[in-house]
Amino acid sequence: MNTYHPLERRARGRLALLILGFLMALLAAVFFRLQVLQASDYAMTARDNLLRRIDLPAPRGTVLDRNGRIIAENVPGYAVTLLPAHLDSMEASLRRLQPVMALTDEDVDRLMARARRDRGLPLLVDADASFEKISQLEEQRARFTRLFIDLRIDVRPRRVYYGGASIGHVMGYIGEITQEELDSEEFSDPIRYDQGVVVGKTGVEKFYESTLQGTPGTRYVEVDARGRIVGDFLGTADNIPAQAGDSIQLSIDLGLQEFIHEIFPDSLSGAVVALDPADGSVLALYSAPSFDPNEFVGGIDPQRWRELNDPVMTPLYNRAVLGRFAPASTWKLASAAIALDLGVVEPDERMEVPCTGAFAYGNRVARCWNRDGHGDVTLLEAIQHSCDVYFYQLGLRVGLQRLLDEATDIGFSRRCGIDLPQENPGIFPEGPEYWERVFNYRPREGEVLNLAIGQGPNSQTPLKMAQFYVAIARDGSAPAPRLFPAGPDPAPPGWQLNLSPEALVTMREGLRRVTAPGGTAHMSSLELWDLMGKTGTGQNPLSVRGLAEDHAWFAGMAGPPGGGPEIVVVVLVEYGGGGSAVAAPIMAKAADFYLRHKYGIEVGPIQTLREHVLTGPWPAWASAPRQPLGSGPPNPATDGSGPVTPDTAGRGVSPGGGAR
Repeated sequence: MNTYHPLERRARGRLALLILGFLMALLAAVFFRLQVLQASDYAMTARDNLLRRIDLPAPRGTVLDRNGRIIAENVPGYAVTLLPAHLDSMEASLRRLQPVMALTDEDVDRLMARARRDRGLPLLVDADASFEKISQLEEQRARFTRLFIDLRIDVRPRRVYYGGASIGHVMGYIGEITQEELDSEEFSDPIRYDQGVVVGKTGVEKFYESTLQGTPGTRYVEVDARGRIVGDFLGTADNIPAQAGDSIQLSIDLGLQEFIHEIFPDSLSGAVVALDPADGSVLALYSAPSFDPNEFVGGIDPQRWRELNDPVMTPLYNRAVLGRFAPASTWKLASAAIALDLGVVEPDERMEVPCTGAFAYGNRVARCWNRDGHGDVTLLEAIQHSCDVYFYQLGLRVGLQRLLDEATDIGFSRRCGIDLPQENPGIFPEGPEYWERVFNYRPREGEVLNLAIGQGPNSQTPLKMAQFYVAIARDGSAPAPRLFPAGPDPAPPGWQLNLSPEALVTMREGLRRVTAPGGTAHMSSLELWDLMGKTGTGQNPLSVRGLAEDHAWFAGMAGPPGGGPEIVVVVLVEYGGGGSAVAAPIMAKAADFYLRHKYGIEVGPIQTLREHVLTGPWPAWASAPRQPLGSGPPNPATDGSGPVTPDTAGRGVSPGGGAR
């Protein structure tokens, strides 16, 4: 075959043209796909190579107290982050950062463990770096040139708590969200919650997380081929500013919280709850020992975390809402309220058996705290002197079943409904089956003796006792205590004492006599205010065995003379001994502080009668008659109370202060 024949050459030329045309068409199709059909995809890829997205954390909402003082807010803080890289490179970077960031070997190991777990994600080295550390990093930028290829310093909001340890159990603390939390329904919003977001763990920070949490934003920066940030990218509409969370105003009085923290004994544990009887809102909620929520910002030191989890003092345990203690004689007011409601006693009625220091019932002898006895007393005098024998007989008049029914209706086995993540209900038998279930025996009528004086199977939180005393301070109703009354969640229903206005006045007058001359807490009385309350000395397993003191209680209220109560305060001091000696002064000083500030009166270092006596002669006001309770302007918290003439006989302070 002649390959040079003209016909053959023309055939080969046509084939070449076809192949070339096909290739040109294919090339044109590829160019069309790249430059027309997929132009936006490749432009996005190019932009992604040029830009890097940075998430902007959202500031949490500001928290204010009832007077507008800031409790918690955000200030500029600094976060140091290593960008994703090979694990060896990240460890080398951390080693070079050690002297500058003051990282220990344990810190490096912990960070590397997190880097292995979250491979491919930025590694947060320090979420709350100090200005001094950031300054050192910037000063040594030239020395650590290679290091800063992988390092990023961001300005992010830093939470600050101005109340410190005084506000720890109210506010709770914050921390980085965990995977378990991300998997829960509460944190299911993918826009607001992702790895690295800071959320509330306890307290108000947790309960109002959805209100306080903001919405993160995004910012794009330009990077070079090696991933180094070279500047902000201002040519995109995708930059989204972070939106701060909503602010909330609590009913808490921050000044009162700080004052209670200052006066509570350093070496003792316990709780103080102060409520506004006008609406039941919380003025103060303090638990000792406490903690400073500022320590948790940016991550808490492991050693400090172990200290806070000490099994003996348990600083993280909120005794005000979780601690359950025998209410002791503070519960005698509940016995009196139930008896008055049922009509089995009158305010001036005396019992069949006078108090001689003991009371015999069946084959049992129940003793009074005063071994010498109180004699033949009325209900008001029994409250004033905390006579156990009177209340033993009062409990028998009511009867075990009726006492259980009435106390259950009041709510002594239910939660108060405070807006905090955790609250324990009180422990109180709902019926005879309680003894069968817990103690494996059928109760007899004699069980009412212990219950009537606040002992036996009766344990209440300080918050529950405060709610009960609010009912006495107002019209018999007890609203649910709230920290954020204007919050999005409706308050649960409260409860009502079925007492007449006259019976409520009787109860308040009995409490007023406790701090009057001859009462068990007269030495805690105040110069400017009517102080009414009840001491309590609660037995506990250690005190029964003689290994510790009893728990000290004082529950009461205070207000201007002649007016209604304007604050209710309950104090519980664990292993504090007598309520009149330890708990009553704390309650009196807290009430005096609040009322003086409310009426614009200076608070001095001398407040209670005991302090006046220790620093000078017996003051004249301590023996002067007070304006009759309830004769002043009407108070919405106590509207309907009539005048009652107080006891001004001035019989002196009872020996020993009245342990019960």
